Amino acid sequence: MNKYDSALHEILDKGILPLYFHADIDICINILKALYQAGIRAVEFTNRGEAALRNFSSMKAVRDAEMKDLQLGVGTIKNEHDAKAFVAAGADFLVSPGYVPEVNTVAQDNGLLWIPGCMTPSEIIQAENAGVKFVKLFPGNLLMPSFLEAIRPIFPDLLFMPTGGVEVEKTNIQSWFKAGVSAVGLGSKLINKAILDQDDYAHFISALTEKAICLVKTVRQ
Repeated sequence: MNKYDSALHEILDKGILPLYFHADIDICINILKALYQAGIRAVEFTNRGEAALRNFSSMKAVRDAEMKDLQLGVGTIKNEHDAKAFVAAGADFLVSPGYVPEVNTVAQDNGLLWIPGCMTPSEIIQAENAGVKFVKLFPGNLLMPSFLEAIRPIFPDLLFMPTGGVEVEKTNIQSWFKAGVSAVGLGSKLINKAILDQDDYAHFISALTEKAICLVKTVRQ
């Protein structure tokens, strides 16, 4: 399986893409291990701070040594420079908050999955015409499942994933999958300051992730 298909497979398999950033490398690694222990095999580390590239490189080294079957991607990629930097550092896939043609080119040149964020039918059309197969609906809490239900018939060949405001509870997750998503992105509802303030935050993250995986499995049946 090539890089593109491997990343896509792991995201779709569990139906969940956890995403996070932290400036502390030890916390970054502990979170990564907690997600992996819960059964996650694709993680998005977001490019949201000066330490992002450095921390990603350290996380990749741990991944290579201890979690070889984990797809480690990078999100919040907004320009060509950052795309190239993280690809050089070994990113398995890229995610953006919007449609950025230059990032699409970098991903295609390197055979990588790129998931752009789109908020309107026009943006989705632009992405589809550029060869994109997997679209992030962002922000999900503003677009709502009803948005996807309305546009889904127009884009039968695309895969969708809402990110932003997706709750780790059955009603919310069920509404998204019923509307036609293939996965959900989970950020602050899965990994947040309140949890990280706990002494045993890794345990809490792992337990909540296991719950999310079970919820997705249930609503898919």
